Amino acid sequence: MFVLVVTQLKRSEENRILCVDMRSFYASCTAVETGQDPLQCRIAIVGDKDQKGSVVLAASPRLKKEFGIRTGSRLHEIPYDASIQLLEPDMGQYLRLSTEITKLFHRYVPKDAIHIYSVDESFLQLDGTDRLWGDAWETARRIADDMMREFGLPCAIGIGPNMLLSKLCLDLEAKKKGIAEWTYADVEKKLWPVKPLSAMWGIGPRLEKRLNRMGIFSVGDLAAYDLERLESVFGVMGNQLYYHAHGIDHSKVGAPILQGQVSYGKSQILLRDYTDYGEICAVILEMCEEVARRARRNRLAARTIHLGVGYSKQAHVASFHRSTSLEKPSAITMELYEACLLILNQHLQPYAVRKISISVTNLVPDHVLQLDLFQPEKEHRHQLGYTMDAIRDRFGSAALLRAISYTPAGTSRRRARLIGGHKSKERNVT
Repeated sequence: MFVLVVTQLKRSEENRILCVDMRSFYASCTAVETGQDPLQCRIAIVGDKDQKGSVVLAASPRLKKEFGIRTGSRLHEIPYDASIQLLEPDMGQYLRLSTEITKLFHRYVPKDAIHIYSVDESFLQLDGTDRLWGDAWETARRIADDMMREFGLPCAIGIGPNMLLSKLCLDLEAKKKGIAEWTYADVEKKLWPVKPLSAMWGIGPRLEKRLNRMGIFSVGDLAAYDLERLESVFGVMGNQLYYHAHGIDHSKVGAPILQGQVSYGKSQILLRDYTDYGEICAVILEMCEEVARRARRNRLAARTIHLGVGYSKQAHVASFHRSTSLEKPSAITMELYEACLLILNQHLQPYAVRKISISVTNLVPDHVLQLDLFQPEKEHRHQLGYTMDAIRDRFGSAALLRAISYTPAGTSRRRARLIGGHKSKERNVT
């Protein structure tokens, strides 16, 4: 195993990947648009200023430093201070700027060497560009300078031999220094001491708890753990966890970062507490429709459905996340909805619900689905989903809605006016 690891390291040692992150992108864009210095202003971009529980989508660097406000904080956590500006997002403007920034990247590398990870974060593969722009450090400095000169936006850049290490370098060092580089030689010194495990990219709170129960508390613990044991507990993910803890990642720029870990999900914080069972079901059905539509868009069907429910703060009970597997993969909205209801009916407690999340995994191409002799109408329902999607793609997501979306419980009509789940001045005008 050790020989294999060393061989893999040598193969990719000469690669240079940049992970470019626009610092506090939404807040910085708004600062530039209003003639302010992104690094000196105190701006918080809030999803909805009228909702005290609304999420902070971005906080300017100075607001983070002086008040400890972070992305994901709540509006009610921001102290009253006359110097703090609370503003709502303009997603249309952010997306336009993101497109222009991608064009800037294209000056330095071919299009197929750019991996857009999110609206404010991208990977660039620099192989073969040294003669044009210098080494990775020189190229990173040029890009950062162009970004500031042309858009007035600050950025941080992590440099690594693969996408994983460039991303870890960005998150754990470059965001403090501006530009930083990690090689495989840095893994033991810089990555292995990292704890808690949730500070490691790709490890969430629930996975962290499971690893903690196995006696794994740092990335170094994970790297030293028995690979076969990890695979027996987590399957393919256990293999990835082990190699990621060694800084090894064979993902290609342009491909999903975690090969085989594709999933589709939807999560929303409700604008009010939902206490009525029928209303909760209505929201779940709307969300199943959206998740199924995303799967169908890629001609995929799901075998496993996950449902998460978070209660109101007054409930003082823990939220729950559960999953169930279908006998046969499906992309039919009502089948996903029925699976969610099974989970809901088993675990829902009589408290107000404030957050719902749904996701599907274990995806397979839907052309391999078998016809069911005992459910001849299933093929029609399968095709009906694609027909409804085609109408929505042509006329807009709100062109065809279920009746429950017109009840007080429905959220789809409001969300159809948003971009990326958030407000945009263009959509608000219309």
